[in-house]
Amino acid sequence: MQPKSKKKTQSSKFKQKKEFSFPLEKENFIIIGLGIVCLIIGYVIMAQNSVDGFMPTVVSPILLVAGYCIIIPYGILKKSKASQAEVKSEETAEETPKSNVTTSSNIKTS
Repeated sequence: MQPKSKKKTQSSKFKQKKEFSFPLEKENFIIIGLGIVCLIIGYVIMAQNSVDGFMPTVVSPILLVAGYCIIIPYGILKKSKASQAEVKSEETAEETPKSNVTTSSNIKTS
């Protein structure tokens, strides 16, 4: 009895290279940058010495919450129009045309 020899297939040598595309685009980074600028302004206003002032106690927390909870997450989650169009075209390509053929079932009713 001879041991079976293992032959490497050519398909393992020529694996398809997958293109890497970064999900965030220039517009996303601009929005995230605006969120970071909003945070910096909020912390600078908060650093003022007046404890009873309107800016450090009201405006600064609003800017910080807006930066952390609204602007930066929006910049991360926003999709470009081109990627939205690709998703829509893929969805329409996957839909199969519905025919008027009725299928019979094995369930007897009576």
